Amino acid sequence: MPNNKITGAEALMRSLENEGVTTLFGYPGGAIMPSYDALYDHRSTLNHILVRHEQGAVHAAQGYARVSGKVGCAIVTSGPGAMNTVTGVADAMIDSTPLVVICGQVGAAFLGTDAFQEVDVIGVTQPITKWNFQIRRAEDVAWAVSRAFYIAKSGRPGPVVLDFTKNAQTSLVDYEPKRVDFIRSYLPVPQIDETAIKTAAKMINHSERPFMLVGQGVELGDARKELRELIEKANIPVGCTMLGLSALPSDHPLNKGMLGMHGNLGPNVLTNQCDLLIAVGMRFDDRVTGNINTYARQAKVIHFEIDPSEVNKNVHADLAVLGDCKQTLAEVIKYVQPADNSLWISRFTPYEQQENEKVIEPAIHPAEGPLLMGEVVRRVSELTENKAILVTDVGQNQLFGCRYFKFTEGRSVLTSGGCGTMGFGLPAAIGATFGAPERTVCLFVGDGGLQMTIQELGTIMEQHTPVKIILLNNNYLGNVRQWQYLFFHKRYSFTPMLNPDYEKIADGYGIKARTVVERKDLDDAINEMLQTDGPFLLQCAVMEEDNVLPMTPPGANVDEMMLEIK
Repeated sequence: MPNNKITGAEALMRSLENEGVTTLFGYPGGAIMPSYDALYDHRSTLNHILVRHEQGAVHAAQGYARVSGKVGCAIVTSGPGAMNTVTGVADAMIDSTPLVVICGQVGAAFLGTDAFQEVDVIGVTQPITKWNFQIRRAEDVAWAVSRAFYIAKSGRPGPVVLDFTKNAQTSLVDYEPKRVDFIRSYLPVPQIDETAIKTAAKMINHSERPFMLVGQGVELGDARKELRELIEKANIPVGCTMLGLSALPSDHPLNKGMLGMHGNLGPNVLTNQCDLLIAVGMRFDDRVTGNINTYARQAKVIHFEIDPSEVNKNVHADLAVLGDCKQTLAEVIKYVQPADNSLWISRFTPYEQQENEKVIEPAIHPAEGPLLMGEVVRRVSELTENKAILVTDVGQNQLFGCRYFKFTEGRSVLTSGGCGTMGFGLPAAIGATFGAPERTVCLFVGDGGLQMTIQELGTIMEQHTPVKIILLNNNYLGNVRQWQYLFFHKRYSFTPMLNPDYEKIADGYGIKARTVVERKDLDDAINEMLQTDGPFLLQCAVMEEDNVLPMTPPGANVDEMMLEIK
């Protein structure tokens, strides 16, 4: 009889193919070497992107997942390799990004012996994953992989870690594909309660000042169409969280802008004046609510949510509508009546005018002086016809980026929200070019964040990934400096940055680069960047002590926004 047995490592590759994986990001090492050896024979079907650091692998997988709607996949070795992914796994957990991270591990016989490059990956990652599992037998590979992908992508998405012992990779097994689509006691999508649907519609119909808060859940649930139908039928103004910004086109008349600490004035102020607050796929983060004790106390609250643990966690909901928002919004639409609400909506206008005059126009159309971050962001957005994917790092580049970039398409915002991970931007942008190869990917990054994962320029060089890198260089850790200016008596403790020559660095990696200092050169430089086939680094020497406004100071009420710094 012929021997049909294969190694556990080969079973992993076949299982990944069985799950529809075509792209994975990783870095080889000793404990994962058998799997990399198996991967050698699957290069035509599994496109492996060699990153320059394991943190880059997991952030790239996040970028891939967020723009494609698929599960991102990373593969690394044991010990330090696995530990280097932990920041990205935590980031994916809080931002609900579907990932499967496969880590090598020492052989099962050596577990607990402090063997070379052994770390308790299961213990470390248990609090920051939807599920983690140690594969100790080749017989468990197919089941574990299928279960991992099912858990990562179902319900509220999130990361899964598989800890793959070396003996399980080398042992032989009779491989049989598995398909996990049910797990006892795991209910990823709550059953829709028809009473809650009708009650929500009734509350909307009877409200005079409804206001909807839209989070990333609308994007994750592919519910953009249903969202638009509902708000247009009931004439409900909308504010978006940072991760939910592209759920509705920026120029939609009911889109009143971004919520939160550095959001738009109108949405924040009128949160505390509406009579009905409708939250869809968002978790009432503290950066959105400000002082929780005074947040929307006058309003009834409806919370559309797929994860029951988020309901009443931060803000009390008078009504919870549990389920996939694509389905629950569609059901509510059936019972909602057309409404006018024009008087209520007109209340946003004076706040828009005030913010536009005091903050927005000076930020995007300065009369003189050095380049400003806001004007750079807006011009890049305009010259891409507002169709590009916005990727940001963390800091002022993130806040200016999200405030002044405009969106016409969904899945266009890629930023580290809940974790605020500096260094996220560059590898995430690489992943985005593989997740949406037909789209332009624009990364806005600060001089601090770029240097945290700057080695991934090597990945860009090797793959010729067409990331358009806009470096907003102010020679500071800008966001920390702003807080030091406002709340620490201008004591700039270790926030000034001595920077390298970024054009020389880019040249070393074979990446075209240009530096802009004068406003008159900005459009020409942006057009050169966009017309370049492949990657480009555009360094903009921006005002060193520019500040992001408006701003709700920490601990203040959501409607107590500063429009200027005196």
